[in-house]
Amino acid sequence: MVMKNPWLDIPLEDYEGHMALPQVAQAQMLAQVFEDALNRYLPASVAVLGCAGGNGFDRIPSATTHRVVGIDLHPAYVRRARERYHGRIPGLQLLAGDALAADLVFPPVRLVFAGLFFEYVDLAAALSRIRRCMLSPGGMLVSVVQLPSARVPEVTPSPYTRLGTLAAVMRLVSPDGLAKLAADNDFSLIEDRTVVAGGGKRFQVQDFRLASNGPQQQRR
Repeated sequence: MVMKNPWLDIPLEDYEGHMALPQVAQAQMLAQVFEDALNRYLPASVAVLGCAGGNGFDRIPSATTHRVVGIDLHPAYVRRARERYHGRIPGLQLLAGDALAADLVFPPVRLVFAGLFFEYVDLAAALSRIRRCMLSPGGMLVSVVQLPSARVPEVTPSPYTRLGTLAAVMRLVSPDGLAKLAADNDFSLIEDRTVVAGGGKRFQVQDFRLASNGPQQQRR
């Protein structure tokens, strides 16, 4: 029997409430990193893996980014993002489902943003799928992964207790391991930096560029 993903039992209000708490403050951090990536690389198209209710979508510059794809496993999260941003973001496409599933497809984009996404998926499979199906040759992958802490649990305790169930499926990702697997998938590490959320947790932001002669280009 296939175990139900615990993400599907967490209401968006709980997730957003938890992430915005002062002792967590990860929603604000992710939105800022996303905005910085958009301003740095000026992608005409972007895909957000694990978009939830659209955190950071209000910072997308329509003058330079003309197509936005948001993907989340939870259908209710996607519905809420659609309610918030339909008609406000040109070229918005929102998809509910497993981002690594073969039947979840969209035209490749120039930037893929994976903020606290790799902790919940098979990393090698995710990088391979991003390379083969999501990102155009020469495009950018910007990842944010949580760093280990001896003082703070992987999932910060909060009044939103249902988020505690995520500890069973969350696996911290080594930035060095991510960089190595990315290199195996034709990505070059462009920038590597540590950011600290308002709640004190540390995160590694890594910007990767896909080789311009990648497999998608070879098939065309």
